[in-house]
Amino acid sequence: MQDTHAPTPPASRNRLLFTSGTAWLFDAMDVGLLSFVLAALKLSWDLTPAQMGWLGSINSIGMAVGALVFGIWADKVGRRRVFIATLLLFSLASGLSAFATSLAMLMLLRFLIGAGLGGELPVASTYVSERVPAHERGRIVVLLESFWAAGWLLAALIAYFVIPQFAPDTGWRVAMLLGALPALYALYLRRSLPRDEPMLERVSVPPWTQRLARLWSADYRRNTLMLWLLWFMVVFSYYGMFLWLPSVMVAKGYTLIKSFEYVLIMTLAQLPGYFTAAWLIERAGRKFVLVVYLLGTAASAWAFGNAATESTLLLYGVLLSFFNLGAWGGLYAYTPENYPTAIRGSGVGTAAAIGRVGGIIGPLMIPTLGAAGWSTSAIFTLFAVSISIGALAVLLLGRETRGQELA
Repeated sequence: MQDTHAPTPPASRNRLLFTSGTAWLFDAMDVGLLSFVLAALKLSWDLTPAQMGWLGSINSIGMAVGALVFGIWADKVGRRRVFIATLLLFSLASGLSAFATSLAMLMLLRFLIGAGLGGELPVASTYVSERVPAHERGRIVVLLESFWAAGWLLAALIAYFVIPQFAPDTGWRVAMLLGALPALYALYLRRSLPRDEPMLERVSVPPWTQRLARLWSADYRRNTLMLWLLWFMVVFSYYGMFLWLPSVMVAKGYTLIKSFEYVLIMTLAQLPGYFTAAWLIERAGRKFVLVVYLLGTAASAWAFGNAATESTLLLYGVLLSFFNLGAWGGLYAYTPENYPTAIRGSGVGTAAAIGRVGGIIGPLMIPTLGAAGWSTSAIFTLFAVSISIGALAVLLLGRETRGQELA
């Protein structure tokens, strides 16, 4: 059965992409600023490594909770309402965190920021997926994901040109206030985004317990198993690797990581990854893009872990960024297409929540492995194997959804 709502016309589709993508950009800006904020807090609040670790992890815990709760809620009240609500939660908590006076207060607000961010990303991709024609749906969602790179670039600009202009205990607060700007944008979104509540009113949406049970029914258990494996492995390896990259280069004695140029190169490498994935996804299919880009990520991770010179580290770091972010675009495009409208938000939200659990485990596990004597090569080989498992899950369990109308 096809969805009963009409696809968005081209002009409205482009406006939808830009409007939703701008919200995505703001989210990426906050995530990108977190590492700089942690560095400033270490100095101004004299935080221990354990406190810094938990301050980073609480964000991922919030993302896991937000993806699950808001994904389920989106099936009941509509994607648009939840999209706006999560953006408001994320941005207001970011603004309030600028006035935090204790670690406990800041951790609570970071949890709420994570919950808003974790809920918004899968709900936004689901919302956009349902409003564009089947023949270009994958391309548009991958392009939506490409706004993430722009947000990281904006975070780098703020970190290098804004934060240093203030005292250590003031600069990070200014950055958090800038993170509150999406609240104003959310008010604009209330008027500009098309309503999707009438679509859900024409669909029988069961209680949330039945929706979760249906994900593991005979019709969808294969899809759910594949997506949970895929999300866990991708997010586990992404947060483990990209938080580990700077430490690897510094440990090897290279100072390039400390420069704005390195951040710029690594961020810009994401864009061709997104754009090539967007071009291929409607020509070669979702499974092709995911499998090829995931295997490219695995090979780049292994090569990065075994690189011996600054030039090879930079080369394989660029390839890692290219393939990994292209795979992320395919992941967000593919996931909503595996479920019908009545359980689509719940299906995407739970898969994302499982992924965020991997995002919690990855960064916490890396220092443990390092302390246990694991080499950089061994750790990145672990990431390569993890990503390969995700690729195999898509290859063996996934079904091709290119060109199919949403059921």
